[in-house]
Amino acid sequence: MSLRSDKWIRRMAVDHKMIEPFTDTQVREANGKKLVSYGLSSYGYDLRVAEEFKVFTNVYNSIVDPKHFQPEAFVDIRGESCVIPPNSFALARSVEYFRIPRNVLTLCIGKSTYARCGIIVNVTPFEPEWEGYVTLEISNTTPLPAKIYAGEGLAQVLFFVAEEVCEVSYADRKGKYMKQMTITYPSI
Repeated sequence: MSLRSDKWIRRMAVDHKMIEPFTDTQVREANGKKLVSYGLSSYGYDLRVAEEFKVFTNVYNSIVDPKHFQPEAFVDIRGESCVIPPNSFALARSVEYFRIPRNVLTLCIGKSTYARCGIIVNVTPFEPEWEGYVTLEISNTTPLPAKIYAGEGLAQVLFFVAEEVCEVSYADRKGKYMKQMTITYPSI
């Protein structure tokens, strides 16, 4: 596998609609206001977080169990930002819709601006032929509330192209998170 550059990402985004909407440059400012950067970078793409969040609350003394997930343990928040309680987490989704080619695997890692504030972003790899909006898990590891800004960068996607095409893709397996349009809870 080899890591792909901005030229390859641009071509795939424009010609094959791999990323929509696609921002061809690194955006760091808008309307005179500094932003957590997003858009095309040297060897990746910094995705943005949308204005919808599901913030975990332990009001029901829930156990977080992927086999018996309880959506009522989350509070829905919409807006230009979201405050995540101390030692808690939120689910969110990307602004961008991704269509991953059959010979590509991505890794998505949190941006250093947030990581330096104790905010960890966890996203599983985008498998070959997966498509949809990305569900993002944002953990606040600090003992203080943490603020996340919608419409700004949250994580960087790195694209790796395989030397040969996989035998069975995510689409072939009819993966359960295929073509997700909203924040998607875990399912078995």
